[in-house]
Amino acid sequence: MNISEKVIKIAHDARQASLSMARLSSSVKNDMLMKMAAALENATLTLIAENRKDLDAGRQKGLSAAMLDRLMLDEGRIRGIADALREVAALPDPVGEVTRMWKRPNDLMVGKMRIPLGTIGIIYESRPNVTADAAALCLKAGNAVVLRGGSEAINSNLAIATILKSVLKEMCIPEAALSLIPFTEREAVLEMLKQEESIDLIIPRGGESLIRFVVENSRIPVIKHYKGVCHIFVDQSADFDKAEQIIINSKTQRPGVCNALETLLIHTDVAAEFIPRIAAALTALGVELRGDDTFCRLAPTATPATEDDWHAEYLELILACRVVDDIDAAIDHINRYCSLHTESIITSDYSRAQRFIREVNSSCVMVNASTRFSDGGQLGLGAEIGISTTKLHSFGPMGLEDLTTTKFIVYGDGQVRI
Repeated sequence: MNISEKVIKIAHDARQASLSMARLSSSVKNDMLMKMAAALENATLTLIAENRKDLDAGRQKGLSAAMLDRLMLDEGRIRGIADALREVAALPDPVGEVTRMWKRPNDLMVGKMRIPLGTIGIIYESRPNVTADAAALCLKAGNAVVLRGGSEAINSNLAIATILKSVLKEMCIPEAALSLIPFTEREAVLEMLKQEESIDLIIPRGGESLIRFVVENSRIPVIKHYKGVCHIFVDQSADFDKAEQIIINSKTQRPGVCNALETLLIHTDVAAEFIPRIAAALTALGVELRGDDTFCRLAPTATPATEDDWHAEYLELILACRVVDDIDAAIDHINRYCSLHTESIITSDYSRAQRFIREVNSSCVMVNASTRFSDGGQLGLGAEIGISTTKLHSFGPMGLEDLTTTKFIVYGDGQVRI
């Protein structure tokens, strides 16, 4: 078989396996994940050896030190991957949960029950841990999963998938419930994206270019998250100590991630007092500031911002800053330039906090908290499969529940429609 034929078979077999996955009990799925965790730890030396092949190839290709670090597996990271699987096993199983029940005038009982989505395709880059993390979440939610990792991690991904599939075989669970496409050619991705009869949902994890490529070529619904242009608005009633701490954490803790702060808005009533303070603190931490005229006048280290800066996801120590007249202007700016990811208001005023939450349309809206908390683990989901900045079918960090859908269930006692 050629590449296209093999991808079609992988997708078809996964669809068949998804029927078996949907029937597995919580205890069987949890046992499966615990055994997978142990199997990965037991294969540490093998995984490190396969990962070394990817690292050597990456160095020959001239990959950056940061990319090589994301690729690297050692004993500690493998233990961390195994522990992540154990954490997923400990999460409540959403499958079979009845989320609502009501009685009709004819005494029919109508409800909604959570069921698996079916077969989920994950297309991702760089990090080998995603192979195990994504597989664990999809399988725990009763789905089959088809994985396609980046070429830079092909040996590591194949090794992890082989170990996980060995547990499925041991437990007499269809091995096709977890498949990793073994081809690095783009043809494999394009064929995968055509399999709408076998794959129910595609989740791309990676940079904006990858996600746009998937969206442009997929016949299957795609969870989209192009970028994170995250905002903080410092209201006129803000506590300056809290504001400084939150802004610094949001921008500098990990500037290269999608929930890092990219644009800072400051109320004009506190600009003269707060801007010199926050500008000095951020500059001392190596942050390049780009501001509007008012901000630049109060922060001598800042350079003028352009229209492009309000749209920018820098993913580095650069921050766009603007002074706004009031909360209306702040909300207008956010709703115009945001990427529907995460926004936060720093305020001591309850009514303005509530208004900000109601009127800002992003997937995660915060009051007096760092944007860095926009993460499945931090929000109590236990783990996340990705982040959606579109509103169908999920919005924001996606956990186990977001890998399910609901069906109607109806209990009758002989009722017929008249």
